Amino acid sequence: SKLGALFEHPLYNIPMPEVTEKDKLFVVNPTEKFSLRSSGSDEWVSSSKAETLLPTGKTAYDTYPTWLKFHVGINRYELYPRRDPLMPTLLRDLATQRIVGSVQKSGGTQLKLIMTFPNYGQALFKPMKQSRDQETPIDFFYFSDFERHNAEIAAFHLDRILDFRRIPPVSGRLVNITKEIRDITTDKKLAKTFFISPAGNVCFYGECSYYCSTEHALCGKPDRLEGSMAALLPDKTLAKRRSWRSPWRRSYHKSKKAEWELNPNYCAQVRKTPPYDRGHRLLDLIDMAVLDFLMGNMDRHHYETFEKFGNDTFLLHLDNGRGFGTHSRDEPSILAPLRQCCSIKKSTYLRLQLLATQPYRLGDLMREALATDPLAPILAEPHLRALDRRLGKVLAAVGRCLAR
Repeated sequence: SKLGALFEHPLYNIPMPEVTEKDKLFVVNPTEKFSLRSSGSDEWVSSSKAETLLPTGKTAYDTYPTWLKFHVGINRYELYPRRDPLMPTLLRDLATQRIVGSVQKSGGTQLKLIMTFPNYGQALFKPMKQSRDQETPIDFFYFSDFERHNAEIAAFHLDRILDFRRIPPVSGRLVNITKEIRDITTDKKLAKTFFISPAGNVCFYGECSYYCSTEHALCGKPDRLEGSMAALLPDKTLAKRRSWRSPWRRSYHKSKKAEWELNPNYCAQVRKTPPYDRGHRLLDLIDMAVLDFLMGNMDRHHYETFEKFGNDTFLLHLDNGRGFGTHSRDEPSILAPLRQCCSIKKSTYLRLQLLATQPYRLGDLMREALATDPLAPILAEPHLRALDRRLGKVLAAVGRCLAR
């Protein structure tokens, strides 16, 4: 396994800072236990009087479902640890747990559903909109492109291979539209949009600002539909997140350009502006630009952080559905933060160099990682080749900076 060898490499075993209580997203009461009432109501039961050791000899933490253990493990430095024993179970839960509720997620330009499991875990479901080998048409603007379910899955694995670990876990899943959406939804607006197509397939389109109409309906075969299931982050009422506008945000206008596209010295003013004037925030943004360039994602207008940790924490790489749309063209403008600032974390640069060597080729590692997903193959081969080509371009950009 190339992936196994990669994660054993010294560059993937750089020690993390010690995690203190204030570095954890949640401080957990060690006596709180999780149990499901036997009445069948699936009611969350939390008793502060529970004994620290349960009769079985397990600790209260052992009673938590995997999604809750994932939430409890989030800290200032990472969304999940490098060697996370929970990861295989969490991905399996996303792919196989019974769905007991499905409602449409509000906002956004395209249809997304929030799925609920019997143990109160939740996932964000993005349905399949186009086939694996369908490239984004050359005349499409980035903001009118479809979101791709397979891009969400691939982005999670790429983020992990780069050792960023800033994308919540994602698994592919085949969903039954009739039994797992239509028959159980409590969302009246969503319920009104189901119909049977002339071909006899079950379809629905929901309500949203762009692609929610009968022309853009999502149809099963006859009621089976592929999609990505992403583990939801803790509710914002429990763990506030702050949304930041990216300094390299595009204009989202058909003819207007953003300031960074016109001013070659744009980075100098970013460096003087909080929160980029201290700490590693700017370097984290450059990490994100590298990730986006590798997958061809031009749609990074905002990013989020956990409010509790202030400026000294990682950026969440959410909403990656517009990646992996093209393999035959690269978009150099995505690398503007790296090219204009001529800065990159040493650890990121060393890992990128490693991923360009034969034993650890990025395309090979991604092929191996994605083969474990229930919907494999996730990416068409040309996309895997494009990753290696783009990695070469990132290293060349750093090389030009070093030469300067």
